[in-house]
Amino acid sequence: MDVKNLTAEERAALMVELQRQEIEDKQKREDDIAAWRSLVDESVKNSFPRLVGISEKLQKNKSEIRETFRKAIEMKQLIYGVKETQKSHQFMDADGQFRITLGVNVNDNYDDTVETGIQIVKDYIGSLAKDDSSKILVDTIMKLLAKDQKGTLKASRVLQLQQMAERCGDAKFLEGVKIIRDSYKPIESKTYIKAEYRDENGSWINVPLGMTEA
Repeated sequence: MDVKNLTAEERAALMVELQRQEIEDKQKREDDIAAWRSLVDESVKNSFPRLVGISEKLQKNKSEIRETFRKAIEMKQLIYGVKETQKSHQFMDADGQFRITLGVNVNDNYDDTVETGIQIVKDYIGSLAKDDSSKILVDTIMKLLAKDQKGTLKASRVLQLQQMAERCGDAKFLEGVKIIRDSYKPIESKTYIKAEYRDENGSWINVPLGMTEA
């Protein structure tokens, strides 16, 4: 349709129709948005109690399972006469088909004296000769002193640092590392339970226990 060939009356009628269509389209969009919001609201209100129920049931079962294996851990310590400090325990059935691991996640953490130890180690680094061999040592030590994204030293790196200090035998280096090591105050975070079973090929298969895994 060529608008130029329309009469004034036809053009006016066309404009009215276009405006009417625009209003209808706008209203339909608003109705669709309102329907979507209503659907979301209903879905959230219906789903939330179910999720709370799942969480409460999971927490209850988790506590009961930990209590069951607490007795096994205590019996093991009593039998062997050793009080264990390990953060995880793994149990397996007699047929070797199922295994359950209980543990607690530990986050590296240090008190304020860690900075003193780090500074002493850095002072030691500054006292090194500037030949090629010492540059390699300096680079290695600095990498071990590097903190993660949370601004915390990795405990595994401190262990490597200690081993290096013992090999070097420098009193100042050893002092700094000892202060760092003594400042280590790990923080226990969430406990966890892991369940696995063997498939027909003998591989261990994880049983999804979390909402993000199932």
